[in-house]
Amino acid sequence: MRSLIVGAIVLMIAAGVPAAAELEISIGLIDREPQARLPLSSLEPVIVDDGLEGARQGIRDNNTTGRFTGQTFALVHRRLAIGADAALTLRELHGQGLRLFMLNLTAPELLALADLPEARDSLLFNIAAPDDSLRVSDCRANLLHTAPSRAMRADALGQYLAWKRWTRWFLVVGPHPGDQAYAAALRRAAKRFGAKIVVEKPWTFEAGAARTDSGHFNEQQEANTFTQVADYDILLVADESDTFGEYLNYRTFLARPVGGTQGLTATPWSGVSEQWGATQFQRRFREQTGRFMTPVDYAAWLAVRSVGEAATRTRSADPSVLRAFLLGPDFRLAAFKGVPASFRDWNGQLRQPLLIVSPRVLVSVSPQEGFLHQFSTLDTLGYDRPETTCGQF
Repeated sequence: MRSLIVGAIVLMIAAGVPAAAELEISIGLIDREPQARLPLSSLEPVIVDDGLEGARQGIRDNNTTGRFTGQTFALVHRRLAIGADAALTLRELHGQGLRLFMLNLTAPELLALADLPEARDSLLFNIAAPDDSLRVSDCRANLLHTAPSRAMRADALGQYLAWKRWTRWFLVVGPHPGDQAYAAALRRAAKRFGAKIVVEKPWTFEAGAARTDSGHFNEQQEANTFTQVADYDILLVADESDTFGEYLNYRTFLARPVGGTQGLTATPWSGVSEQWGATQFQRRFREQTGRFMTPVDYAAWLAVRSVGEAATRTRSADPSVLRAFLLGPDFRLAAFKGVPASFRDWNGQLRQPLLIVSPRVLVSVSPQEGFLHQFSTLDTLGYDRPETTCGQF
């Protein structure tokens, strides 16, 4: 990453581009205290700084460039207690002069903050909420998304399954709203890519006894019985809360793979990625944090780096100037996935390749070869321009 940044600066100097005037840019991060949750396995790390460390990595990378361009970047973090009003925090930071914000909050909270009078002259980045409605009908001109939507992740997986010709899907859906929303995205992907959901069942079994002496036996019996259905190519599970999906691996009645939110997944980032300079990027992050980067960390890093790239190119910290550049044709961000990332000008979504991964290896990257688009193959993932009702974004 450092070599790429230094190389860009050398090119700017060679081209006679003058260094930017001294400019200090502060970026706010608003998130919530994570709710206590028992990990599915003792091997699973308990992460309490999800997103924060990714933002810090972005600040470090921006300041590497800033040494040459006369720009310095700072992070202002505010963590909300459960139930606290996020609007009060944004107003406080706005009063201190901040106009750039990353938000690790729910979709309703994002919309409430984007609609605040104080946010009219600000630029907000959604780094976690996957809700398709934010990209289709509830778009806000001051809200950009570095986190991929559910539709993007479902389409990325659906393309790979179409390439594999695994077109008969067994869909298992959890009871939570996120599970239902992801299942809807999978149904949409099935129609787009020629698959058929041959069986769909809701998951109702309470898999809460994994740590008891007989817990594994109960889960083994339940999963085996539950999956005695007509033949299919792959079982796709919609379990965003990660409460049961992992129990289906290797326990299905038929010897079939498991994917969706567990098993074979589509994700913007994973510790298994080692191509396109990702190994060095991963190593730098682990040296600073002692853990792997999560998808939320990566989305925060993308937001900070987007601001840094736009500020370098425009020599401005004005949110309206940065937004215009980010949504324009000249913005390209190296994202360690082989293809530059850019923002869709119709809904503010960052277009990017998505990784198809198992827990330990990178399986593929979508868009898959052969899925074409008149402008960008990245726009085969998620909702395209004609499918949204955002109007004049």
